[in-house]
Amino acid sequence: MQEQPEAQSIVFVVDDDASLQQALKSLLRSVGLRVEVFGSAADFLKHKFLDDAVACLVLDIRLPGLSGLDFQAELTKAGIQIPIIFISGHGDIPMTVRAMKAGAVEFLTKPFRDQDLLDAVQVALDRDRKRRTQDKAVREVRARFEALTPREQQVISLVTAGMMNKQIAAELSVSEITVKVHRGNVMKKMGARSLADLVRMADTLGIRRTRT
Repeated sequence: MQEQPEAQSIVFVVDDDASLQQALKSLLRSVGLRVEVFGSAADFLKHKFLDDAVACLVLDIRLPGLSGLDFQAELTKAGIQIPIIFISGHGDIPMTVRAMKAGAVEFLTKPFRDQDLLDAVQVALDRDRKRRTQDKAVREVRARFEALTPREQQVISLVTAGMMNKQIAAELSVSEITVKVHRGNVMKKMGARSLADLVRMADTLGIRRTRT
């Protein structure tokens, strides 16, 4: 039985074989997934992406116009991070290696077993779900950081570099008491439970200074 969040997942299929399109649509819908099919990369690009939906792309290698591999490269260049499962009736080792090195989840040669495709789709959706969760967490941490005062932003970079209150006070030409107040505000506003937690946040945002 499909979990409720999975019902919101969507699989895009790009293949110019109409009969295969329908077969894949029926297969994927049979396990509770939403499916949209396209006959070419150009048709897919006209689609309005559902940014809030967990998704993956089942992509044929040989397509009219832009090939599957070239389309993969174009998506990467455009910053569209959708997990891709390649399918091909003419796959070879160089193609497979190129696709996998560029981040493809799987490369299936036609005819493939239904279960192999379903397994690959699940892996791809799980990957997209994890990426979206991580991206959301980073956005939340960045929003908290941007809500800090300029002085608090300075303090977080110095604290996470391993500097003591006395050293930070000298660096900023303020009193140690003032530094303690800023540290307390930073911990509270960032939602950090410990210094280690704050360091991880700083690393995530790329704001931690290397101590000299």
